[in-house]
Amino acid sequence: MGTEPLFELGRTVATPGALAALEEAQESALTYLTRHHHGDWGDLTYGDIRANESAVKHGDRILSAYHLKSGQKIYIITEADRSLTCVLLPSDY
Repeated sequence: MGTEPLFELGRTVATPGALAALEEAQESALTYLTRHHHGDWGDLTYGDIRANESAVKHGDRILSAYHLKSGQKIYIITEADRSLTCVLLPSDY
């Protein structure tokens, strides 16, 4: 994970399910947003990591996946135009 943000997040939102999961795990969305913003993509395959690296350079959608302390998985998705970043559960996708 680098020290500088790699892209713009745009407006940041979260689904009710993701907020509830974060609260249940007693964790902050900010921790995961910071990781996403700095290129720590979390629990992704090598192919998905490479896709994110390309997306940063070429302006495509960026997806990160993380497991909370509770075991619940969350996604963070930044849209290709960098206008919006959403924290959500896989079931919200």
